[in-house]
Amino acid sequence: MRTLMFTIFLLQLCVSCASAQVALEAHASDPQGQTQQNQDQAEQKHDMPGMDMPAMDMSQSAPNWMPSPHVSSGTGWQPAATSSHMWMKSAGAWDLMAHGVVFADYNQQSGPRGAGKAESVNWLMLMEQHKLGGGSLLFREMFSAESLTAPHPGFPELFQTGETYHGQPLVDHQHPHNVFSELALEYTRPIGGRISWLFYGAAAGDPALGPVAFMHRVSASELPMAPLSHHLQDSTHTSFGVITTGLVVARFKVEGSVFNGREPDEKRYGIQFAVLDSWSARLSVAPSRNWTAQYSYGRLEHPEALEPGSQHRQTASVEYVRPFANGSWATSLVWGRVHKVLENHNLNGYLLETTANFKSRNYAFSRLELVDKDELFPGNPSLPTFRIEAYTFGGARDLVQTRLWQLALGADVTFYSKPSVLDFSYGNNPVSFQVFLRVRPGLNHHDH
Repeated sequence: MRTLMFTIFLLQLCVSCASAQVALEAHASDPQGQTQQNQDQAEQKHDMPGMDMPAMDMSQSAPNWMPSPHVSSGTGWQPAATSSHMWMKSAGAWDLMAHGVVFADYNQQSGPRGAGKAESVNWLMLMEQHKLGGGSLLFREMFSAESLTAPHPGFPELFQTGETYHGQPLVDHQHPHNVFSELALEYTRPIGGRISWLFYGAAAGDPALGPVAFMHRVSASELPMAPLSHHLQDSTHTSFGVITTGLVVARFKVEGSVFNGREPDEKRYGIQFAVLDSWSARLSVAPSRNWTAQYSYGRLEHPEALEPGSQHRQTASVEYVRPFANGSWATSLVWGRVHKVLENHNLNGYLLETTANFKSRNYAFSRLELVDKDELFPGNPSLPTFRIEAYTFGGARDLVQTRLWQLALGADVTFYSKPSVLDFSYGNNPVSFQVFLRVRPGLNHHDH
């Protein structure tokens, strides 16, 4: 199994290098990009599934050999009406895509445990698609430079827990993402009627467990901070070794995964292959181009480096996207529960987040969370679980908006509610805020 994962890793590096070279050569020969032809025809013919999908019902126009128009991180689904910020190009029989985001921000967390730091949240994704054997072969690579742009020991974030730094549990900080956050291939093939079979293999990837990862949810697209409930809902989005298979039947999908459930270690630039001893199953439904929902269950073997024992995880989520004239509205409702087998107790996390884009350049967003935390005082494990509430509100405006780029200025503020016993450690009324610049590709730029 490790040999298979290592083979996928080497194959992905070769493919990503080749696709990057094609893109560089194309822009060198035509630095301004070619004149965009009929937009509706171009989208219908060339838009590729794989991450943020264009605002159209591809289920009615795409060939049946292509992956589902709802595909997002890993094999997760989000609404097909989701708009796409990406660069796209056809190179022979290959369709190529690149998209990502860079947040450069100042992050201030108040109170005795708070800190103020300049930082950058960032990621880049490449994708290559080719028709193969009556189906579609899709390569996907995701990279992040956060190991270089996150202040030590990570991004300050009050009440956040999960993973380690210098052999100690990370508390009040969000860990940076790995250089190799996804190195995966997916094959989709119709097998009759409205039924398709899918296979997903990843040296670094996302098993069939949880909602679409937070950095890829359009409802969180303007918010650089990770949810406090991340490690109860979608933290497996970077797992070093994943094999998933499943069936898509009309608007339903059922899938199962075996994967390495151990969280990445502190060496953010490496890949830590291990036995695929964890498993998960997920049922997803897309009743229309505007809605998706999922329920998933999994058993993770030894996910925490400093905690013995296994975890059972359940998640459920609903995502909604509604495009309208000169804008769109996206909302996600997510629940996650972790049952720690050794301690025999549950942790729950509830999240509601929304982003509205209006008059094209303006954004308003919020995230409301209710989450259980049992790792705020790792030196005293006898303390009870604490229920934390976090309320984030913010806005952004695109200062530059071209076919190639969008540059925005934004800010957000977070208020917290907590048990009074935590006042000594966190202050009576802790508040955090961020001011940021956000850079990403323009909407649906495609070169032929």
